[in-house]
Amino acid sequence: MPPEVFHCHPLVTSKTPLLSQISPKSRFKRILHQKYCQGVGGRMKFTKMKLIPVLFFVLCSASIIRFLNISLITTNSSAPLPPSSLPSTHQHKCSSESSICKYNISHPQALSTSTDARIISDKEMKFLSEFFSRSVPCNLLVFGVEHHYSSIASLNFGGFTIFLQEHLQKTSTIKSANNTQVHKIKYNTVASKAYQLLKDARENPHCSPMFYQVSSKCNLALSNLPQKVYDTMWDVVVVDGPSGDTLDSPGRMASIYTASILARRGNKTHVIVHDVDRMIEKWFSWEFLCEGNLLSSKGRFWHFQILGVANATTFCTPQSYLSSSETPVNHSFEK
Repeated sequence: MPPEVFHCHPLVTSKTPLLSQISPKSRFKRILHQKYCQGVGGRMKFTKMKLIPVLFFVLCSASIIRFLNISLITTNSSAPLPPSSLPSTHQHKCSSESSICKYNISHPQALSTSTDARIISDKEMKFLSEFFSRSVPCNLLVFGVEHHYSSIASLNFGGFTIFLQEHLQKTSTIKSANNTQVHKIKYNTVASKAYQLLKDARENPHCSPMFYQVSSKCNLALSNLPQKVYDTMWDVVVVDGPSGDTLDSPGRMASIYTASILARRGNKTHVIVHDVDRMIEKWFSWEFLCEGNLLSSKGRFWHFQILGVANATTFCTPQSYLSSSETPVNHSFEK
């Protein structure tokens, strides 16, 4: 059965106002009836008066909590990643004095791949093998790691090969019978200063190819190489060093410039530059080896042919372009 409910209605009492005529039991019921009905009415009155403010407070609180939650999520998603999660090249801070940041030499493909990962591909090695099979014996100068080109040096039997390395290996993979030398050289350049070095070279007359010699007064010149390097007329120069995958690495500015000077000392010299998908290699190749001298490209290799021009004051002159019988071909990348 449902619980007994008191119904509030006026009590029917006698018209006699005298309390003495009311029994104690009836008096108690009347007092209880009045308190109960007044309490219910009070609660109903309280609920009606306070309901709207309470609902307003609850809705405002829910809105504020939701807003704060959305703000925290947005802030966390836009916050920079910790240094440990960033690629190595992005951990270097670009200051206002860093030209490499201002002129975007540090392209995502320019300085973002480690040296170990940028080994010579099978297609690129095939290109080198086919080229050297037609060129040996020759005088070969290599800026780069010895073991990457050990098979090429082995083909140069009867020729002369010099490797210029940033770090010497404990063991050599080159047979001494092939008349090969390996030298360690020190680079004083930094990849982050590439644009400033290029600007200085354009303004410095000692960096021009006029005298066909490496001048110590040019910041891009490698003047600390073995004397044999300067005395030899090179048939082929390969530029695949030093390291250039980070902003604080030496970069290949000096090796490309020096290769262009040495190449112009002969009648015809082939210069092969690796990693031309990176901005520094691309800029300095165009500046000192010249687009008009580009014969072909394969993968990340550009193959230039440099002709010696007497009394040239600039690197890329009309005379630097090949004759009509040797028109450059395939200037685009081949993958």
